[in-house]
Amino acid sequence: MRTSAFVYPWDVIGDPAAAGRIAGLGVQQVTLAAAYHSTRALTPRHPRHRVVTAAYASALYPPDEKRWQGRELRPYAPGPWAAADDPWAAAADELRDAGLDVHSWVVLAHNSRLGAEHPDTNVVNAYGDRYPWAPCIARPAVRGYLLDLAAEAAVRPGAAGTELESLGWYGLAHLHAHDKIGGVPLGDAAHYLMSLCFCPHCRDGYAGLGADPEELAAAVRTAMAPVWAAGGSDAAGTAGIEQLLGERWTDLTLTWRTQTAGSLQEQAVAAVRSAAAPGFQVLMHADPAAYRCGANAGVQPARILGHADGLVLPCPGGPGGAAGREAVIAPVAAHAAAHTVVAANFTVVSGMGGSPGTLAEDAAHAVGLGATQLRLYHAGLAADDDLAAVRAALPAG
Repeated sequence: MRTSAFVYPWDVIGDPAAAGRIAGLGVQQVTLAAAYHSTRALTPRHPRHRVVTAAYASALYPPDEKRWQGRELRPYAPGPWAAADDPWAAAADELRDAGLDVHSWVVLAHNSRLGAEHPDTNVVNAYGDRYPWAPCIARPAVRGYLLDLAAEAAVRPGAAGTELESLGWYGLAHLHAHDKIGGVPLGDAAHYLMSLCFCPHCRDGYAGLGADPEELAAAVRTAMAPVWAAGGSDAAGTAGIEQLLGERWTDLTLTWRTQTAGSLQEQAVAAVRSAAAPGFQVLMHADPAAYRCGANAGVQPARILGHADGLVLPCPGGPGGAAGREAVIAPVAAHAAAHTVVAANFTVVSGMGGSPGTLAEDAAHAVGLGATQLRLYHAGLAADDDLAAVRAALPAG
């Protein structure tokens, strides 16, 4: 089974042993970040550093000035943490020399600096609060930026394919510095309500479906009032959204959001294909529940698999993760063609909730559900014991 490990350029640049160590895990491929959000990342084996702080979302290659000249929304150039003028190319060369195929990893609708500098791009919730980390994908300027970024960042020289992350709605959930929003635990459905956008473009979208956007916003606030009063909600899934918001508004908001996200996803895949050579593989990080927000954007599997070559799906590990794996893999496998990639993505960093010790069993279960490939998150972040468990598991997986 083909397996790929996620890697940052700074995991490889300056560490002569990194590429060989990754190849020694038993993987055939790496998914190397080409455009990434801000992060603070551990580098537990690097000879020069232990912590890399990427202060803002950036391209990890030099953006094409001809493409972006004069445009208000554009990718930020690599920062000093990137360790090279073209960090993607520098790391990719070393990884290919170690015998690994290299695919690009492109984060799209998730950019806090962009949102802070251009607040008109933000998702705006029903209370009027802006989410700077979440550009609204209904805005024409945002969509134009995302489509060009997808094409440019995906098709780096030497890349055999790409994986597009955050290609859809981002919402309330966000790993934020000094986060203080956990005092009222919001379940699946309440998170959806708090992620609905009421920017001018989304208001126009609701109106185009025959709704009064002010009435909808008031309905969201009314639905959330008992959640705040009770100290949380565990309502989940589409049924949970209907429980809070009602069937009418649930149907209307899902229609608007799936239409908007689905068209962006199709256009992004087409933009990448137009920039790439024949045979370039285009995958998307996704969740088959269409209402999902975030890195694994919600999709309609039958629709997106008519355009992308496959999906990378978030899979919980360990015996307790069996139901979660089935929930994401089975709905996608049901629409997969003979050559569709259905990649089960397992966290193999114990300190981040991963279960590298059960990888062989988890992978076998995923294959039984219809997975055709594996992804390992993340070769650079994992401790030595985690990597040892991966090496032991892959031959059996």
